[in-house]
Amino acid sequence: MKYISEYRDRGLVHDYGAAIAALVTRPWTLMEICGGQTHTIVKYGLDQLLPADVALIHGPGCPVCVTDAALIDQALTLAAQPDVVFCTYGDMVRVPGTATDLLSVKAQGGDVRLVYSPLEALALARRHRDRQVVFFAVGFETTAPATAMAVHRAAQQQIDNFSVLVAHVLVPPAIEAILAAPDCRVQGVLAAGHVCAVTGYDRYLAIAARYQVPIVVTGFEPVDILQGVYRCLRQLEAGLAEVENQYARLVSRPGNQLAQQLMAQIFQVVPRGWRGWGTLPQSGLGLRDAYRHLDAQVRFCDRLRGGVQVASPESLCIGGLVLQGRKQPPDCPAFGTRCRPEHPLGAPMVSTEGACAAYYRYRPASSAPLPSLATQQPGAGLP
Repeated sequence: MKYISEYRDRGLVHDYGAAIAALVTRPWTLMEICGGQTHTIVKYGLDQLLPADVALIHGPGCPVCVTDAALIDQALTLAAQPDVVFCTYGDMVRVPGTATDLLSVKAQGGDVRLVYSPLEALALARRHRDRQVVFFAVGFETTAPATAMAVHRAAQQQIDNFSVLVAHVLVPPAIEAILAAPDCRVQGVLAAGHVCAVTGYDRYLAIAARYQVPIVVTGFEPVDILQGVYRCLRQLEAGLAEVENQYARLVSRPGNQLAQQLMAQIFQVVPRGWRGWGTLPQSGLGLRDAYRHLDAQVRFCDRLRGGVQVASPESLCIGGLVLQGRKQPPDCPAFGTRCRPEHPLGAPMVSTEGACAAYYRYRPASSAPLPSLATQQPGAGLP
């Protein structure tokens, strides 16, 4: 069975574009939550296939982008310790903290290693019992189960030179913060399919009802995105605010209950700082008391207290506003000039899921006005 080609079918994309154009009777604004969805939209020009009355704005779904600069600074401090092997996903190494980034720390002699999974970091801890191995645990509900598994195994196997710097964040509180804002212009939401594959979508039912917005759990290919947009607009035009599941090939209503049970065993919900946004209550995960001895902030509290820098406001980067859907990347005066992938001012320009990175990669002339929708041929840009 195929799962890619049929979701990149040019004819289906054209059909959905035509169906959306026939459906819409007034202006609507939708937000896609995930940075992966943003990249698909920008790469294939899906937003430019839509009627002018339908606006897509980008949400907070890039886990690298939302990681608080204060946590990045803690990571930098730990990575510079001579007895520490600091493990991180590749996306994080060029994300700027207050003064530098992990790649620079590595160039200066820090033992920074890229891993694909926290279990790789745990394996390093087994092989290097004379070193402290710290894993930088970033991401949403999609990566938290793997971190939980590593913590569970480390505790079970009594591996005492392994710890995690926990930066996990939760999607629903961020959606609620956006929808609750007095000047919110989001009328419909495309929820991130991979997050819901873990969590299910029961929690979205209350959010849709409370804020009277339709929420469609949506995948990541062009046809997925346009199906999600169509379903969302169909509800809006009918005056409905319900939860639909476009990504049924991977998402069930209860989600992955084994993953949820493991996360509940290891983590508790805590307040969390979001980069460029501030602290959102009950929006992050922290280790439960039974696993506090594996918390890098506890194990290295003395070194962090003495070495960590205080994050300063990002005066030039408007990444926080982009993540909240208040600005688009080309709105930033530094976009493509002072802020480029090789010299990023903020995480959205350097992350593979960052909205600024998407515009820079696929619309290098985005500092100029975007092409008119009327000049685009349906399906243009699709393989």
